[in-house]
Amino acid sequence: MKYWNLKKIKQSSLDKTGIIPRSISKIFYKFKKELDPNAEIDTLEEFKVSRYQTVASVKYVIFLLIMPLIVNQLSKSFIFGPCVNYFWNKDIHVIFLNQSQEERAFAELQRFEEKLHFEILIGQINQDSSSLVYNRITQKALDLAAEYAEESSQAIKNILADVLSCGIFISILISSKRQLSILKSFINELIYGLSDTAKAFLIILFTDMFVGFHSPHGWEVIIEAMLRHFGLPESRDFIFVFISTFPVVLDTIFKYWIFRYLNRISPSAVATYHNMNE
Repeated sequence: MKYWNLKKIKQSSLDKTGIIPRSISKIFYKFKKELDPNAEIDTLEEFKVSRYQTVASVKYVIFLLIMPLIVNQLSKSFIFGPCVNYFWNKDIHVIFLNQSQEERAFAELQRFEEKLHFEILIGQINQDSSSLVYNRITQKALDLAAEYAEESSQAIKNILADVLSCGIFISILISSKRQLSILKSFINELIYGLSDTAKAFLIILFTDMFVGFHSPHGWEVIIEAMLRHFGLPESRDFIFVFISTFPVVLDTIFKYWIFRYLNRISPSAVATYHNMNE
C-alpha cells in the first residue's frame, strides 16, 4: 500500500476552502484526471486506498466504541461493584443520595398506602385487620429502602466506571492519531460525497431533532436520565436552565458552520436546505 497516496487523498478531503466552491473545483479536477494518460492506474490505486480507508475506519470506530463499553461493564462487575458493596453495606443507614430519591420513595409509599385504604373502603380488605395493613406498609417500606439503597450504590458504581471508560476512550484517541486522521478523512469524504438533497435532509433532521420545536421534551428526558444515572438531584431549575440555553448555543454553532464552511464548500446544498426548510 502506497501511503503517500493515502496522505494525498486525506489532504484533498481536508483542503481549506477558497474563493472557488468545492463543487466547481471537483469538476475541474475530475476533467483533468480523465485527460491524464495514467488515469486508469491512478483510479485503481485510489480504489485500493479508499477500500483500505473504509475498512480501517470501520474497525477503528468499532474498537473505539466497544472497548470503553467492555471496560465499563467489567470494572463495574469485578472491581468497583464488590468494593462499593462492601463499603456501602457497612453503613446500612445510608439509603438516599439526594432529596429527589427521597421524594420518589415517599410518593411511591404514599400511593401504596392510598391503594390499601381504597381496598379497605371497597371491602377487599377487612377493616378489622389493621395489623395486616401495618405489616404490608412496613414490608413495602423495607422493599423501597432496599431498592433505593441499591440505586444509590449503583449510581456510585456508574460514576467510577464511567470515569474509567472516559479515560480509556481519551487514551485511545491520543495513542491512535493516525487511525483518527484516517477516520476524519473518511467522514469528510462520506459527508461531502452526498448529494445536495441528502445534505439538506440530514441538516433539517439534525436541527429539528436537537434544536427544533419538540426538542426540549427530549432534552428533559435525557437530562433526567443522566442525573438519575449518576445519582445527582433532579433539579427542575437546572433542567429548565439547560433546556433554555444549550439548544440555543447548539443552534448558533450550527448556523455559523453553515455560514462559514458549508456555504463555501457546497452553496447548492445550502440553497436546497433553505428551499426545503421554507
